Amino acid sequence: MSVEILRGATRFTSRGEGRLTRHAYSFGEHYHPDRTGFGPLVCHDDHVLRAGTGFDTHRHADLEILTWVVSGALAHRDSLGTDTVLHAGDSALLSAGSGVEHSEHAVGGAGPTRFVQVWLQPDEPQSAPSYARGAEVPADADGLVDTGLRPAVAGARLLVARPRAGQTLTLPAAPRLHCFVARGALLRSSLAEPLEAGDAFCFTDEPDHDITAAVDSELLVQLLP
Repeated sequence: MSVEILRGATRFTSRGEGRLTRHAYSFGEHYHPDRTGFGPLVCHDDHVLRAGTGFDTHRHADLEILTWVVSGALAHRDSLGTDTVLHAGDSALLSAGSGVEHSEHAVGGAGPTRFVQVWLQPDEPQSAPSYARGAEVPADADGLVDTGLRPAVAGARLLVARPRAGQTLTLPAAPRLHCFVARGALLRSSLAEPLEAGDAFCFTDEPDHDITAAVDSELLVQLLP
């Protein structure tokens, strides 16, 4: 049983033309032996893109790629024939499997786009690639909402919560649970000092825990084996 707090201020930072990325775990030239992942979760990136910029076509294989758009709009195109735009509050899963090429760009005119992307290692390699969009999460959702996305990792789920200021919700017991504060803040609790946007809880074999929003917030909760 353990509780780890990952502060946004300790994330590794990468910059490119019109792009800022904060990496929770080792990525590219950023390496730390104690920050290589969390179970099957090997990447948790917080991206901000200027309108019209992003990531040109590139290839992935044997990764389950979950995307949540926090603000703005993100155009996704891939070699499966997908051509879609994700708006704030939209989620998607790209199962790269045996190999897929894709691109992601902030839609021009929508202002800066911020999105969170999580990479998971699948249970079985070289599966058939696929793409799916998650269920709508209402702006006034009460409690944790399941996006319905099912990565090829047994027990993995992406839940979203939008607690209002002062609202308490329960993070469920799980073998591993990653709770990222995408927007807003959490009040001080028995677990930690206040958490702010960019911070995360990492629970391993913990029971359920109650947390309370300090202001209107948005939380991304990843259940993991």
